[in-house]
Parts: sequence; structure tokens; C-alpha cells
Amino acid sequence: MTDSARRPSTSAPPGGRASSRGFAVTVAAVWGALVTAALVAVPLALRDRLPEPMAVHWSGGSVPDRSMPFAGDLATGLALWGVAWVFLLGAALHGAALRGRPTRVQWWGFLFGWAVFALGVQGATLLANLDAGDWRRALLPGWTVLAVLGAAVAVGVLAGWLGRGGPDRAPDPEAKAPSLRLRPGRRAVWVSRTSNPWLLALSGVALTGSAGAAVLAAAGVLDGSAAWTAAAATALAALLGLATATIQVRVDADGLRVGFGPLARPAYRVPAGAIESARAERATPGQVGGWGLRGVPGTGRTTLMLRGGEHLVIRRTTGGEFAVSADDAERGAALLNAYTAESDALRP
Repeated sequence: MTDSARRPSTSAPPGGRASSRGFAVTVAAVWGALVTAALVAVPLALRDRLPEPMAVHWSGGSVPDRSMPFAGDLATGLALWGVAWVFLLGAALHGAALRGRPTRVQWWGFLFGWAVFALGVQGATLLANLDAGDWRRALLPGWTVLAVLGAAVAVGVLAGWLGRGGPDRAPDPEAKAPSLRLRPGRRAVWVSRTSNPWLLALSGVALTGSAGAAVLAAAGVLDGSAAWTAAAATALAALLGLATATIQVRVDADGLRVGFGPLARPAYRVPAGAIESARAERATPGQVGGWGLRGVPGTGRTTLMLRGGEHLVIRRTTGGEFAVSADDAERGAALLNAYTAESDALRP
């Protein structure tokens, strides 16, 4: 065995340092500790110049309309940042948030953008209350809200861009696509049904709430027009959720069919002649930007993400790819490739 074979690899991950879990955890821990220290140290340093209680909310302009004790405001600021910080640290430790470029952009952007927002909210509150004497005289300049939001967005966008890392690894074009041999004259069908239990549960809760609002409106307990409007809107959202929480993926001689809802209707179809190849691939919501129908700019790929795991991916003859959550996706891809090959053979 040569020295090079024995030596462990030190090459960077596909996304560079930005996708390194150790690097991200270190930056998040240090940066989070600094932000937390600032959120505590600055108010304590200015404590003698702040009224008790402090103004914490302004409406209709710069006039305060709500107050809170100094300790309560300090705890609120820490919670605003601390909950997000713990979540981001957990995501970095797990590593899934750093595996794909879209989620790296979101993770780095939120880490720094939200910190600036939390610091800005506290800074604006301290600025308004500083030397006010009484919280009712703590006027908040109108430009501070726009300044805080603008700074948070700008820093978040910059951090996301800097932390995006390298492009994700594309599938190996030389990899052999799965296939199977069909007996002459024989036709096979592959079907996979996938559901998102969380979306089903939320849709059920929304539908129950809609029915409850309708009953209360009919009984005169709630205001008629407002209750009926809320019931109708909630019912529509629930039905849309139920329609998209379950999909049926079917492969047959006609090509690919993706049916929505418990009845698999309506359906999205791709003819076998319009498919260049099919393959199975594992993907997570973090890699494509979330759940539902997702498209990552610049990739030419659309993903119907219902849950993380196996996906059936097709490449169209016109370019671009479509991926859909499906169990036993390799078998479906193999059958689809067999029908695609037959379709190609029949072309003049």
C-alpha cells in the first residue's frame, strides 16, 4: 500500500468551507456568543440612563403606547435571538442544512441577518428610551424601523452569498441508468403512493376549525359575515392541503403520471417519448429549498418534495429535470427507461 493510499483525504467538501459542519458550528458558536454578550452588556451599561419601565412599542408614528420593565425587555431581546441561535446551531450540528447550496444560503443568511435584526431592535429601543426620564417621552424616530430592516436584509443577503459555497454535485452523466428487459408484448405497471402525514394532520385540523366556525356562525354565536369568510378561506386551504398531501406516481407504457390527492386527480403527465432517461435519487427538503413544488434557479430542475428520501427523477428530451418523492424509485426508473427505449426504437 502506498503512502498516498494510507494518508486520509483532506479535500474540502463539495460546497467548500461554507459546507463544512465543523467550520459552520465554530462560526455559529463564536458569533452567537458575541451577539448574546452585546445584547446583555450594552443595556446593562446604559441601565442608569433608562426609565423604569421602558417604552417597548410604538404605533401610529413615534409615540410610545406600551411599556415593559427593564428585565422583561432584556429577556425578550435575548429570546428573540437565542431561540434562533439554538435552532441554527442544531441545524449545523445535524449537517443537513449545509449539504445543498440553497440551504447553505438560507443558513448563513439567517445566522447573520437575524443577529443584525435582533441587535437593531434592541438598539432602536435603547436609543428611544435613552435619557427619556419617563417611558411616555421615549420617542422613536421613524427612520429607525426602515434602517433596522434594511440593515438586516442587506447583511443577510451578503452572508448568504458569501456562504453559498460551490455548486452542488451534479449526477454522474456516465452512470448507468437503471433498466429492465420487458418480454415482447408484455406490459407492466409500477405504482407508488406517498403521503406527508404532517400536512394531512394540519389539513385535518384546518378543516375541523372551518366546520366549527361555520357551526358557530349558523348558531349566531359569531358575527355572520366575518365567520363565514374565515370558514370558507380555512376550508379552501384545508382542501388544497389534502389535495397535495398525497400523491400517486405511476409508470406505464404511456410514460409518467403523477396524481394528486386521495383519488389521484388531477394528474401531471409526461409521455414516454418526451423522456430521455430516468433514475432514482435520494434528496431532502433542505437540498431543494423546502416542501412542495420547488425549483432551484440555474439548475433547470423542478422537484415535487413531499418527504425526504427516495425520488424518481426524469430528464426530458427538451432539457431540464423533474423529480418526485416516491418509494422504490429505482424500480420505477428502470421500468420507465424500458418504455423510453421502446419509444425511441419506434421513432422514424
